[in-house]
Amino acid sequence: MEKRIFNIKGPFELENGQILESPEICYHISGNTTPGNKIIWICHALTANSDPSEWWPGLVGDGKTIDPAKHTIICANMPGSCYGSTGPSSIAPDGKPYLMRFPEITVRDVVKMHNSLREHLGIDSIYLMTGASIGGFQALEWSIIYPDIVENLLLIACNAAVTPWGCAFNESQRMALKADPTFTAQKDINGGKEGLKAARSIALLSYRSQDGYNQTQSEVDSDFLFAARASSYQQYQGQKLAERFDAYSYYTLTKCIDSHNCGRGRGGTASALGTIKASTVVAGIESDLLFPAAEQEYLAKHIPGARFRLIRSAYGHDGFLLEYEQTQTIIHQHFKL
Repeated sequence: MEKRIFNIKGPFELENGQILESPEICYHISGNTTPGNKIIWICHALTANSDPSEWWPGLVGDGKTIDPAKHTIICANMPGSCYGSTGPSSIAPDGKPYLMRFPEITVRDVVKMHNSLREHLGIDSIYLMTGASIGGFQALEWSIIYPDIVENLLLIACNAAVTPWGCAFNESQRMALKADPTFTAQKDINGGKEGLKAARSIALLSYRSQDGYNQTQSEVDSDFLFAARASSYQQYQGQKLAERFDAYSYYTLTKCIDSHNCGRGRGGTASALGTIKASTVVAGIESDLLFPAAEQEYLAKHIPGARFRLIRSAYGHDGFLLEYEQTQTIIHQHFKL
């Protein structure tokens, strides 16, 4: 897939009334957008980038279900991220990085900016729109804001509106960021690394399940004095994210999650979901602690003609990344790629 940058000319007004001047969108594309080609638009999750073959390799790649050699695939990086789109590490009009001054953006802002990219590419119809987690939030908003653009919709491990449970996890992570004095000092874009490690550790508890941890992080020595394997795993995962991600982007994107409410200004979630025209499949993960399957069943109940499918997994929310064979089966059963 080819990496490109698209610049939205002029001021872009956000849902809260703030302005981003000429924001840039980083995106990856395979194939071309010739009329008649089937467009597959993938919306990425929180800390992923615009190359789905990197973070969804079980599904996207040469010879895979979603094949860059056969399909026109587009994935755009969320504004607020640190992977090429305008975000907190970008230079503000005063010549300094935005950092905490970066405007709060909503899921709808993200989708509308990405829609500017769609218009730029001359795309009139998206054959399959899909995403999981916050990627699912985006895919859902696409299908509501632009119902005549999205033909087919695959929503995975997401819901109609952020829950108090989800918001509490997000705020706990932001508290961890703010507890790092280098984050609040805002001296440069490298601030908050220790806070980011702690935030990632908190997040992992919502992404996985008790069974998953017990299966993969049990102590090798049954006579252990102090349990250490799970501790080491949390430290490792925190370090991994801190090496590749920006604490200020993490803060911004968790706030973006908290904006998710497809029923806002639309008469409630059930009413909003009822406006979707796309042929829809909603997939839930049986062990998902963050987005329990009942939330996907709600989506399927209120989206006209939608079908619900359950993904069997012991690995919680991250099952959307790990159980790719089941997702592959769902795609083959319901969509003609």
